[in-house]
Amino acid sequence: MKKYILILTAVFSFGISAFAQTAKNNAVTNLSAERFKAIIGNDKNGVIIDLRTTDEMNKGFIKGAVQLDFSAENSEKEIDKLDKNKTYYIYCQGGVRSAKAAEYMGKHDFKRVYNFEKGFSEWVKKGFPVEKK
Repeated sequence: MKKYILILTAVFSFGISAFAQTAKNNAVTNLSAERFKAIIGNDKNGVIIDLRTTDEMNKGFIKGAVQLDFSAENSEKEIDKLDKNKTYYIYCQGGVRSAKAAEYMGKHDFKRVYNFEKGFSEWVKKGFPVEKK
C-alpha cells in the first residue's frame, strides 16, 4: 500500500510540475516578421529588445529597440532586472538567441514575451525599415 501511495504522490507531483512549466511558457509567443512588425507598431508601451552585439546593431536595428547583448556574460542578470509585468518584443540576428532568451524569460515569470522567430535578417529580407546609429 505504501508503494502505491508513493507512486501516486510522484505521479501527482510530476503532473503539477509539468503544468506549472507549461503555464510559465504560455507567456512566450513566437511571431513571424509580418506579425512582429504589426504588433510593435500598435503597442506604445511594449519594450523592443535587440539581443545582438554592438557590432551587429551598428549595421542596423528596428526603430525603438534597446540593446541587451544576449551573448554577454551577464545577460541573464540584465534580463532579471527587467519589469516582469511589461510586454517585451525580442529579436536577434537569426532567431537562436531570442529563442533562448524567450525560454529564459518564460521560466522566470515574465508575463508577456513576443519572440521574433527568424530575427533581424528576415526583417531586412522583407524590406522593412531599418534604423542606423
